[in-house]
Amino acid sequence: MKAKLVGINHIALEVGSIEDALEFYARIFDLTLRGWAGGMAFVDMGDQFIGFSQPRTQEPDGDRHFGLVVDDKQGALDAAREAGAPLTGNTFTDPWGNNVQVVAYEDLQFTKAPEVLRGMGLDLGKSEKAVAELRDKGLA
Repeated sequence: MKAKLVGINHIALEVGSIEDALEFYARIFDLTLRGWAGGMAFVDMGDQFIGFSQPRTQEPDGDRHFGLVVDDKQGALDAAREAGAPLTGNTFTDPWGNNVQVVAYEDLQFTKAPEVLRGMGLDLGKSEKAVAELRDKGLA
């Protein structure tokens, strides 16, 4: 029997400078620093986190990306533009070549437990399309 994928606990990003990365990402998102350990800084996303490590050892990622779920997609994209990040659709590229797709919580199947949303100070709902997709999978 194979293990089932349950979710993503964290993302680890290589950056040129952790301090610069924290400053850059704080211009786009409301960040809560979880702490530092082993030469990395950790930023909370409720029950998940992003780890920033340095130095950047790989070339920029090209088409490879990850998606961050937000409560205000347009606000995040506007902030990324103001921070000087190149934008392509709903994806921005950070100064170290990491591509970040910004997606709205309401539009996708991904869900946070109600107690996690409450702990994050969020009251978010889902679009009818997202609810239908969840229902079709027996998840709503």
